[in-house]
Amino acid sequence: PLSPQELRSGRFWRGVLAELVATLIFVGVVLGASAAPGPLAPALAGGLVAGGLVCALGSPQANPALTLALLCTRKLSALRGAAGVLAQCTGATLASAAAHAALPDDTGLVTRVSAVGTAGTALAWETFATFQLALAAFAAAEHAAPQAGLALGSAVATGALAA
Repeated sequence: PLSPQELRSGRFWRGVLAELVATLIFVGVVLGASAAPGPLAPALAGGLVAGGLVCALGSPQANPALTLALLCTRKLSALRGAAGVLAQCTGATLASAAAHAALPDDTGLVTRVSAVGTAGTALAWETFATFQLALAAFAAAEHAAPQAGLALGSAVATGALAA
């Protein structure tokens, strides 16, 4: 559990700020790249920015699914998890608002299920992509790998390309 002293610590709030900034940058880059036709640009942009953020900010989750996985495995306290998810949602909302304001109105930024797929198929691919991302994140954290940025960026890009 998080003590009141830790709640007042700069380390806690730097972590919350890192989650907000990382999610804002990640979502902003992917939304900007999704203005290009086809799925390649957002997948590669997402992988590259995820790898860069891991190297620059010290491995923020920038993804509520990863934060929930850490909570479920007790690698993160409930308060840290809740603050992280709130920061991630705030960062994503700010990035979405900025993309909406900056890009033309006819830019298609909404992810859709392909014409040949079903919602169930899309959910299965999203589950697979999130699982392999969580697996890479846990492995990188467990082994304190210096190449964590490459591992996580690759996991983001391959998951997006596969899905």
